[in-house]
Amino acid sequence: MRRFAAVGDLVLESGTTLPAVRIAYETWGRPNAARDNAVLICHALTGDAHVVGPAGPGQPTPGWWDGLTRYLDPADWYVVAANVLGGCQGTTGPATAAPDGRAWGSRFPALTVRDQVAAEAALADALGVDHWAAVIGGSMGGMRALEWPLIYPDRVGTAIVLAATGAASAEQIAWCAPQLAAITSDPDWQGGDYYGTGRSPMTGLGIARRIAHITYRSEYELAARFGRNHQSGEDPAYGGRYAVESYLDHHADKLIRRFDPGSYVVLTRAMNSHDITRDRGDLATALSRLRSQLVVAAVDSDRLYPPSQSEALVAAHPAAAPLHTITSPYGHDGFLIELDQVGALIARTLTRSRVT
Repeated sequence: MRRFAAVGDLVLESGTTLPAVRIAYETWGRPNAARDNAVLICHALTGDAHVVGPAGPGQPTPGWWDGLTRYLDPADWYVVAANVLGGCQGTTGPATAAPDGRAWGSRFPALTVRDQVAAEAALADALGVDHWAAVIGGSMGGMRALEWPLIYPDRVGTAIVLAATGAASAEQIAWCAPQLAAITSDPDWQGGDYYGTGRSPMTGLGIARRIAHITYRSEYELAARFGRNHQSGEDPAYGGRYAVESYLDHHADKLIRRFDPGSYVVLTRAMNSHDITRDRGDLATALSRLRSQLVVAAVDSDRLYPPSQSEALVAAHPAAAPLHTITSPYGHDGFLIELDQVGALIARTLTRSRVT
């Protein structure tokens, strides 16, 4: 069940104060007597706090990591998942009312990944969680899982970083550029102040999702699954679609029914800001600050966050070795789809950390 925590004003990296921040979150299990069994799950770009469980009132989709409780048993672990700062599923974001009663819209401040971690830390304070046994995340969630022990070195036992990077690369920022342009060039964007106008830049959001989804999957999977097949009952020679085009349309239609374009822009720009070396020296120097165990996993077919970026983290911080490889034909989305491999890694890591 979704819950809400009012965590007060938040001072951002930019020096701007975001007032009266509210965080939406869900939990499973309970804190134990020693209060050493809390685990934080950090979602990716278009995820939210609903990690496991069915769709229902106010929750249009099933949990995005449904089945995770097979590996994180609520009888043993107190699992917390929060909707990220800037999101659109109950946490303060551009669609939220500002102090003047109008949606923040274009006035919503720019965020960094570090700001999002600070908001999660404020939630942890509100929940009485002084220490996470583990912080776990993939993709954008992996960025936060990596920043958590760097910002709060005494509050994290283990960081499990899946299909992520130490810094957004030029290519990753480049992939984001046409997505942002698609939304902000949509006439219904209205400078970001479309809330309450009856018009939203959903065409632009759908285009952004199509671009992004190509990067989430591998060339091999798209070729094997669709090839040059036509969509059933359609002929591209007469204006119809190829099957792969229909597939992208489907994912665009799904997203525009549940996600806010303003949040997509804010969160994408925050991902572009990600760089753990900022104000910390080179990669090895930055990671030398870690007091937590670092576990890094890459998807072997990931073309958005390629294994080389995960290898760079382990090379810069040898205590994180070995690099764990998720074998999957699905590309970046393999960290979500290959739950048995990822879940087994999580279970082994947490079991080992309890023993040691």
